[in-house]
Amino acid sequence: MPELPEVEVCRLGITPHIINQQVVDVVVRHKQLRWPIPDEVQSLVGKNVLAIKRRSKYLMIEFSHGTLLIHLGMSGTIRVIDAKTPVAKHDHFDLVFANNKALRLNDPRRFGAVLWLADHVDEQGFLSKLGPEPLSDDFAHGYLFNKAKNRKVPIKTFLMSNPVVVGVGNIYANEALFKAGILPTALAGNLSEKRLNTLTDIIKNVLADAIAQGGTTLKDFTQVDGRPGYFAQKLQVYGRAGEKCFTCQETLEEIRQANRSSVFCPSCQHE
Repeated sequence: MPELPEVEVCRLGITPHIINQQVVDVVVRHKQLRWPIPDEVQSLVGKNVLAIKRRSKYLMIEFSHGTLLIHLGMSGTIRVIDAKTPVAKHDHFDLVFANNKALRLNDPRRFGAVLWLADHVDEQGFLSKLGPEPLSDDFAHGYLFNKAKNRKVPIKTFLMSNPVVVGVGNIYANEALFKAGILPTALAGNLSEKRLNTLTDIIKNVLADAIAQGGTTLKDFTQVDGRPGYFAQKLQVYGRAGEKCFTCQETLEEIRQANRSSVFCPSCQHE
């Protein structure tokens, strides 16, 4: 599943090609994604893209009369291509622009979404229940400590809860907890404010570093066969169960938490 850095790099990659461009056609090839694509998307014809933003893992394409939300789900990719590019399998949705470019969503598993917020109002609550952005000033020292008080939930599960903070997905939760020296099984409410403040800083750094590394993939969003996915990163623990810790040479261990893989160093990480 694309995580926050991947979605942010996607936003950066498509923005120069569609900002201020007029939509001349909206093509819906498969209406049923995670939710049905609303008929209101046809109202975009003749309208100009005013801004491209991101909230959590949602791309937000703003027009004068509302906002188009796009979520990539488990397997979705989005790219800007020549409008005449032949349609491939799983190409479900196009926005076609006056500059002869098209924004095309490909989603094999159809867990993604194309949604419409009329007048920019989130009546269905897709965004209203989300916690703060981890790279914003709202995610600051003291925030995690206050949220974690009396919570008897593992810290990794806590971090991956969207009402707590958005965008700290499985890869980056594993990496941040390793760098902070915290076991993924440690109870959130038992951690000191000092440790949680350190974890806050590390989460910001891990995500910012991933976005910076992803900058090398921006060209992928304008290639027909571009399949932008996770960036080439030297991950410390994620996907390395059974291998040696880069820091202490102890064997990394793996457990399952909320049906997700948690990899950790039993020597470097503590309750």
